[in-house]
Amino acid sequence: MRIVTARRASQVFFFLLFVWFCVVATLGERPWQLRGWPVNWLLELDPLTGIATLLSTRTLYAGLLWGLATITLTVLLGRVFCGWICPFGAMHQAIGYLGRRSRKLPAQVEMNRFRPAQAIKYYILVFFLAASVLLPREWISSGSLQIGLLDPLPLVHRSVNLILLPLADRLGMGPAPLPRFYEGAGLIAAVFLAALFLNLWIPRFYCRFVCPLGALLGILSRWALWRVGRTEEGCTGCGLCERSCEGACAPTETIRISECVMCLNCLDECRHDAIGYRTRPSTAGEALLPDLARRGFVVSAVSGLLAAPALRLGGISGPNWNAGLIRPPGALAEEDFLARCIKCGQCMRVCPTNVIHPAGLEAGIEGLWTPRLNFRVGTSGCQHTCIACGHLCPTAAIRPISLDERMGRSGFAGLGPLRIGAAFVDRGRCLPWAMDKPCIVCQENCPVSPKAIFTREVFNTVRTNVPLALKGADRGRLLLAADALDTGRFGTGDYHALLEAGLRLDLSDESSEWSPRLGLSHRLSPRADRPFVSISCGGFADWGFGALRDARVPLGAIFGIFSGAAILSVVLVLLVRPRPELLREAP
Repeated sequence: MRIVTARRASQVFFFLLFVWFCVVATLGERPWQLRGWPVNWLLELDPLTGIATLLSTRTLYAGLLWGLATITLTVLLGRVFCGWICPFGAMHQAIGYLGRRSRKLPAQVEMNRFRPAQAIKYYILVFFLAASVLLPREWISSGSLQIGLLDPLPLVHRSVNLILLPLADRLGMGPAPLPRFYEGAGLIAAVFLAALFLNLWIPRFYCRFVCPLGALLGILSRWALWRVGRTEEGCTGCGLCERSCEGACAPTETIRISECVMCLNCLDECRHDAIGYRTRPSTAGEALLPDLARRGFVVSAVSGLLAAPALRLGGISGPNWNAGLIRPPGALAEEDFLARCIKCGQCMRVCPTNVIHPAGLEAGIEGLWTPRLNFRVGTSGCQHTCIACGHLCPTAAIRPISLDERMGRSGFAGLGPLRIGAAFVDRGRCLPWAMDKPCIVCQENCPVSPKAIFTREVFNTVRTNVPLALKGADRGRLLLAADALDTGRFGTGDYHALLEAGLRLDLSDESSEWSPRLGLSHRLSPRADRPFVSISCGGFADWGFGALRDARVPLGAIFGIFSGAAILSVVLVLLVRPRPELLREAP
């Protein structure tokens, strides 16, 4: 078997394995769904994740020790992980092949030539590692783990879990029983598609210029025992090796070991056996380390250290904290959570109710694409008996909890059920508070016993500071003298006379006055004189907003529709003119 054929078979195998891990990370009744499959294995093979979390937390999660296997493989054989295992690299290589297959040899050589700009990925690596460093608080704020933004393995997991598989679910080909929708997935899709289609311009664009994991493995490959080498005696300068080089490591010149992704296409293309894969150094010369400018390295490191406090603008501390940001059950304290989360999207994919979504700027720039609970989108909220998300988190940002801990049973009975947030009532929207309409939906859906939320009748005492003259009674109602009431104060709602115990009221005397022991109570209810048109318009607007959100219409489009309706209403009101015969001169 040709070595290139073996590499392609390895890429196909690991890509299908990656897709399988993403598919099975779904709760369901099918026997292959989440039945102990090691769905995080590829993420745990990422040494960059382990190093970054080590810097941000000063601890090393046990599952990330698998990254030592990748480091060992790189030290022995070079960047084999990039060329043989990485599923994102396989995608880039496939699309890059489509981009150059119709071009002639000189154009293909030009596309694959080495560019000094390939050093950018090393500066990106330095920036993210420096931003992750946990320094003493008296010096600067703690580190910020942002490596998941561009690390290829979290990026491809996030993209497939939140974009491709939801599309498959909508087409009826996905594993999820119900279609999924994730707010903010458009930006994730834009980054993912841009990374892929740039390969049509330069093959493996992301791997050559952006990938921080490739930069780390490129530095480690400096000590590789096996490497690609070339002999000057047998080389004819035909350029065939340059045409097919995936890493742009300049095989016709001084071979750049740090850029070689071990595609081994040069071995297959060379007609004169001038290129080989051996333990001996290249006789034609080789560059073991990337050519980095000292100034660029220092600027990247300092920028990373200063980025941590800048990323927290509008974040988690002090008055900037967003109380509406609710993390999944088992999530660590906010600072510890952000120091571990790599934004891979595994917890979002496994959620059976689609309530976990990628965050926008609710947690500041630092919390972009981290998981949050969005109860307006999910089917039935965060299920009280679900603990799936913590068992899939590769860095324990969401710690694995037991069902007893989640529900407050057995040894956790004294602590009670695990709290992930606290409900509050917006009295302007709550039907009983705002409109005196019976509604017990929140009470019915509360999963704990006894109910954490309940309903009760509320009365507000109204104080007039003057005795209230009683005129009489009519059908169980008390009629009060109008001159005892402040104009415009008591025009709405239902009012009830509250008498202290043992007090009797004689309704036969119209001149009787209420003593200070009598009070006027107002029960929250709708205005009796509220215009019918206003109520109808408000109800129709609420119904329309909900219907549009149920139809997955973007918020921007909804606000645009309602803004247009408001402008049209103003125009219509301004156009209204009474008939001339109805106009009368004021006295």
